[in-house]
Amino acid sequence: MYLKSQANSTKNMLKIENLKASVDDKSILKGLNLQVNAGEVHAIMGPNGAGKSTLANIIAGKEEYEVTDGTIELNDEDISELAPEERAHNGVFLSFQYPVEIPGVSVTNFIKTAINENRKAKGLEEMPAKNMLKMIREKSELLEIDRKFLSRSLNEGFSGGEKKRNEIFQMAMLEPKLAILDETDSGLDIDALRIVANGVNKLKSKDNAVIVITHYQRLLDYIVPDFVHVLHDGKIVKTGDASLALELEAKGYDWIKEEVIS
Repeated sequence: MYLKSQANSTKNMLKIENLKASVDDKSILKGLNLQVNAGEVHAIMGPNGAGKSTLANIIAGKEEYEVTDGTIELNDEDISELAPEERAHNGVFLSFQYPVEIPGVSVTNFIKTAINENRKAKGLEEMPAKNMLKMIREKSELLEIDRKFLSRSLNEGFSGGEKKRNEIFQMAMLEPKLAILDETDSGLDIDALRIVANGVNKLKSKDNAVIVITHYQRLLDYIVPDFVHVLHDGKIVKTGDASLALELEAKGYDWIKEEVIS
């Protein structure tokens, strides 16, 4: 049985059933079930090694993981066999815990290329330059990003906060159906955290969904989830509302482990 979201929600965005996966012959996910509907924010929490980042990477199609059972559906279509770029073209966006530097490629040129590759995959022509510039201006203003930032080489010399803000800018420009934020709060001070979270909140809509993967509750003070799931030993073992994150912050994860054992 998978975990249902709002019963009256109209559009199923992501549905995962009995997902089992391993890396280097080590079993990581052990029959995971999850359903995310359009318009919802889901937080996935859990102790280190529970499989949180593995889940994010598998949804995005990272090839170093071996999926041995189960299905992943996006908008009622099975994406289990699709390559990472095909999943991206279908609307899956993954923010990385440790974004890579690309010297010589500006933030602007990178995002122009990404958008036009997406359009090409959908049989569309490249976005006209004036439309692209207008969109870049609107989204950068929305996220409080100045123009000097947009001309810098991608992630080169960026602070932790700048890297994360750049990823949220990419998310804003690409307008994905499903955004997965993996440890977006990692290494951020409180001001950078607020700016990044504010950007995510501005981008939420009834037509998209967000999965926030985090070890700590503090991010969820700023991006308030509709559902909080606890991942333990490769399965989602508990689901609640935002108050569950507060309970985990106060009590840790040991009580969850004890519940599972009993």
